[in-house]
Amino acid sequence: MTTVVQGDAARKNRRSLPSRLRQSYDRHWYAWAMCLPVALVLGAIVGYPLVQGIYLSFTNATSENVGRTIGANHIPDTYSWVGLKNYVDILTGANNQFWPHLVWTMVWTVACVALTYALGLALAVVLNREMRARGLYRMLLILPWAVPTFVTIFAWRLILADDGAVNQILHLVGITGPSWLSDPLAQKAAAIGVNIWCGFPFIMISLLGGLQAIPKELYEAAGMDGASPWQKFVNVTLPGLRPVSSTVILLGVIWTFNQFNVIFLLFGTNSDSVQILVTYAYKLFFGQQPQDYASSAAVGILCLSLLVVFTSVYRRWLKRNDEGALR
Repeated sequence: MTTVVQGDAARKNRRSLPSRLRQSYDRHWYAWAMCLPVALVLGAIVGYPLVQGIYLSFTNATSENVGRTIGANHIPDTYSWVGLKNYVDILTGANNQFWPHLVWTMVWTVACVALTYALGLALAVVLNREMRARGLYRMLLILPWAVPTFVTIFAWRLILADDGAVNQILHLVGITGPSWLSDPLAQKAAAIGVNIWCGFPFIMISLLGGLQAIPKELYEAAGMDGASPWQKFVNVTLPGLRPVSSTVILLGVIWTFNQFNVIFLLFGTNSDSVQILVTYAYKLFFGQQPQDYASSAAVGILCLSLLVVFTSVYRRWLKRNDEGALR
């Protein structure tokens, strides 16, 4: 009997993709119909620019050789296909820009995600306890996420200015504050701090929902076994938060890796030391003359490739750990 079932499963897995799609449509045609408008919109605003960007990354397109219309005159395209030249130039460090930006992007992503998750988890644990005015604390802590990002960042520009609130407070305790918006090392610290401020409420709310879904009986059983608060946290809280944590960490990595707003609105494109890959790609496209469309597109495709690889490895790692936990 087992052999027959395994044979049926194997034949099902060997079915071609079109046949599986046809069967899925026959069973769930209503869901396909509901998803079609969204798929068309995504194809128009995401799919077409992505395909166009991939194409441009294999050319030498710049603002000087791309076709344009001036008055009644139309200037045709004069750029040409160059194959992998842009990728080779970028990855071999021909302009000595990509690898420093990649290293900082990795440091920026790991530091922001780790610190944001740690702060969000700590606040979620605190807010999950019974206390007075807990609703008020939740409302106040979610404000940084509710306020539009550009408003928050412009406020931090004023706070971190040379004569801003941060340096004035440091001056009161006898410390000379750095130039947060111009000194390279201070810029990186400021960027990480502002990004944590903008991102921790989402982590906190997500983990708070996960904490409230953990059965209280598990804590009671752990207490009866003599577990300390730390042991309850390690053996009950963290495993119970695993599904939520894996999702918010993945989203945090993707969002932080592509976090354009914080870097651009806080420093612009003039501070090379603090630019991450997405702002570097923006600078290639808009911040120089001639505008280098091809190199900018190539950097964007490399960013996408890195995130796809990370997501695949991360999901496989989670799946392997989940399978190991069930054994």
